[in-house]
Amino acid sequence: MSNTVKNISVTYNPTNQSNTFTSGDFISGQVILDVAKETQIQSLSVKIKGKAEVCWSEHYGQTTVVYSDKEKFYSMKRFFILEEKTQGNGHEMLNDPSGRPYSSVVASGRHVYLFAFQLPQQHFPPSFKGSVGKIVYSLEAKLERAMRISTKDKAEFHYAPKPDLPGPELMAPQYGTKDKQMKLFTSGSVSMNINTEKMGYYLGEGLKVLAEVQNNSSRSVKPKYCLYEKHSFLAKGKRRLHTHNILKDEGEPIEPNSKKTVTKLLSIPPSLTISVLNCRILKVEYRLRVYLNVPYTSDPEIKFPVVILPPQPAKNSDFGIWNQPPGSNMYPNPLPIVPLNVVGPSGPSGASGYSGPPDAQFGAHSSPAPPGQLGPFSQQFDPSAPPPYQDYQLYPKLPDHPEKS
Repeated sequence: MSNTVKNISVTYNPTNQSNTFTSGDFISGQVILDVAKETQIQSLSVKIKGKAEVCWSEHYGQTTVVYSDKEKFYSMKRFFILEEKTQGNGHEMLNDPSGRPYSSVVASGRHVYLFAFQLPQQHFPPSFKGSVGKIVYSLEAKLERAMRISTKDKAEFHYAPKPDLPGPELMAPQYGTKDKQMKLFTSGSVSMNINTEKMGYYLGEGLKVLAEVQNNSSRSVKPKYCLYEKHSFLAKGKRRLHTHNILKDEGEPIEPNSKKTVTKLLSIPPSLTISVLNCRILKVEYRLRVYLNVPYTSDPEIKFPVVILPPQPAKNSDFGIWNQPPGSNMYPNPLPIVPLNVVGPSGPSGASGYSGPPDAQFGAHSSPAPPGQLGPFSQQFDPSAPPPYQDYQLYPKLPDHPEKS
């Protein structure tokens, strides 16, 4: 970083105790710029984006092949400062809290630039970081000056899709049957009928397994249970698969020539990542493996898919900005809210764009003033002046082609 620009940072304002944002939430924050002396700025911008990326390498003799891919969910860039010759080319400008454009000449000291975005209403994959892939949602501030290397700062935020009522396929019971004829040191046969109450579960919820075992063999058998996760990373027609056992448990032995029905309740750990099923290049899946431990032979087993659902909000609360006391105004100094451009095909993982809720919904939503320790605003303003968004187009036309990441 140069001697003139001492620091640039981007921060956002948490809106709930879990510091998690979801579909349709508003995310507001500030870009903070510290300069040692007066300087001319070519552009100052803030970008919000969500994307997935995977990358790994494989060795084939003396050859190393790198497999990588990216999937962009949405991206939107707004400018606080932009030189006049490049303004108007589809670039959206943000004004200061009084509604005036920011000056491109910045005096020495600390300057705070406020912004606010609205996340799309579509459901996207949750934040996730794995061994060779990740799903990241972030804000990025970028400062450009003539004949200088650009300066950036980035802040990631946690996203989880809004909880919906599970579909009937997730709430339907699951059934499985397995028979095995014994050989070698064990004679006879064993069979098991397994069922679970449903496929979809919330974090911390109990997973109930009912096992009916018919042991017609000469040895005792024991039912065992294993919940494991599968991480699939996809690129260039290849798949990198990672599996990990989450929990194991077992039931009481079932004696030879007997029949027994066993019920086991497994607790879904609250620390798991929710299932990722709507990403093209990365998937997070869960399986329940129920098997019989049979001596001197391979264990008969049945596998069931398990879907970990987004957490349900606490009673009388919700994610993000809606989790506020009745009548409260979280944002005392109004700012225009900018909806995001969505990248990707129509459907649960993307849409051509979101026009946003009616303007009337914005009476109590605007960006908060920065904390006192951040210093004065970049531009002074009169708090008694009319709201700066009176004549502002809240939902400008989105660009036909989203910016590159």
